[in-house]
Amino acid sequence: MICAPLMAESVEQMLSDMHQAKMEGADVVEIRLGCISDFQPHRDLKLLLENKPLPVVVVYGPTWEGGEYEGDEQERLQALLLAKDLGADYIELELKVASAFMKEDKLDRLNSKIIVSCYLDSLASLGEDIHCLIAEMRSMNADIIKFVSGTMIAYCTGERGLISQLLSFKFGGVFAYGSLEGTEICGLPSIDSLRQAYGVKNIDKNTVVFGLISKPVSHSKGPILHNPTFRHVCYNGIYVPMLVDDLKAFFIAYTSSDFAGFSVGIPYKEAVIDFCDEVHPCSAGLCLLAFARWVKLQEALLRAKSLAAAVSGKALPFEDLIGFRPEKDAILANATPLGMHQNTDRIPVPEETLRDYKLVFDAVYTPRKTRLLKEAKAAGAIVVSGVEMFLRQATAQFSLFTGHKAPEEFMRGIILEKF
Repeated sequence: MICAPLMAESVEQMLSDMHQAKMEGADVVEIRLGCISDFQPHRDLKLLLENKPLPVVVVYGPTWEGGEYEGDEQERLQALLLAKDLGADYIELELKVASAFMKEDKLDRLNSKIIVSCYLDSLASLGEDIHCLIAEMRSMNADIIKFVSGTMIAYCTGERGLISQLLSFKFGGVFAYGSLEGTEICGLPSIDSLRQAYGVKNIDKNTVVFGLISKPVSHSKGPILHNPTFRHVCYNGIYVPMLVDDLKAFFIAYTSSDFAGFSVGIPYKEAVIDFCDEVHPCSAGLCLLAFARWVKLQEALLRAKSLAAAVSGKALPFEDLIGFRPEKDAILANATPLGMHQNTDRIPVPEETLRDYKLVFDAVYTPRKTRLLKEAKAAGAIVVSGVEMFLRQATAQFSLFTGHKAPEEFMRGIILEKF
């Protein structure tokens, strides 16, 4: 189920956000009572729970567990019990207080399911104790256990933690958390992206996982292309972005058969060859040709010269390009990151030299119309976007991933609409 956390400051806005969440496709909402100004349990819970348009999780988190509530602890717990009695679908209790309630049998399960939660800043100091902590949570006889950390499971936020949301249902999770349009919550994907880009409602234990290994990775358009294509051909798969810092550590960690294939992005397109069991001779050559920079910094000039010699070309230090004029009707192919996200205002050659090129190709596809392509077109050159290369790569990847012929026209339609 897709769950939308709501943090409105009034009951009226909370109800409005509930209806918006339902309209956007959420299955359940998490209402955080500590965010409501002048919260009055009997008055406000009655309004919220009698008028809810979809199931709710009631959370009244104390500050000692990262929540908003700073008042009397008994009053907080009484409000949660009241929410249960008024028909809340789920009640969240912190591990520290859940134990006493469970042992004293204060919680009648007829109306509400109980979520026992534990929030940690870091798991690094726990070591093997993490298993004891999880066992303790399971011993509470809760309907659901919720374990949240900035660095690990059940759910993690931010770019690194996105896969914990996307793959939650594959590994037995109950909720995937998404934010409302216009009220984005830092570190959470939007409800729309969970539904449309990733199709998380279709994920089950049999879903085959594919990933993009890159750094950065958030700019990638791969998920909004591959995932709808999987659904289009009724293939039970998901394609997820994976922010990777250490390639060796990544391949040690992700050895499970649940992960069936990976695409590789910057800066690992060459380095990944060292981790392959088999490399096709053609692929080894293409790796150098397609992904090594034609223009290298001084410390890599010798390598650039070797590469240039292999294709009967010439290597130049980057600074020499300032005065470099190519022969008439030359072809310029930019295979550097210049022009992509965070470097969108840069081009790899002086602007005044663009009129000497007959054709300019930019491997960058985000943004679709790079500054290089705009300047080259204005100078009279034929321009080719990186989107064309991206489409050909994507169709080849799809066939390798699934063993089926890629629906090229369907994929092209997504690219033209979304990119």
